[in-house]
Amino acid sequence: MGRRTQAQRDADTVEIAYALFVAAFLAGGTLLAVASPALFFGVRSPGEGTLVRAGVIAGSVVFFTVLAAVLLRHGRASRRHDEPVQPSQPGRTRPDS
Repeated sequence: MGRRTQAQRDADTVEIAYALFVAAFLAGGTLLAVASPALFFGVRSPGEGTLVRAGVIAGSVVFFTVLAAVLLRHGRASRRHDEPVQPSQPGRTRPDS
């Protein structure tokens, strides 16, 4: 693997920012979905703390899962673009041959 261009480094930076944003957004939504009875509807029982903890755990799992999925997909796509292009027909290396 040779040196990377500025465009490749910029694409990696944008993809990391995108992955963090999407993962945080989905994790926050998961936390709110699981813990909303305790947070918004006034559930006052021993289950209140359990709902909040379950929301935090589910949100953390979603965050890391989405983050890993987006970054791995980007890594595979960028590796695919780095591979040399093979000629369409064996033995032909120039379009005019």
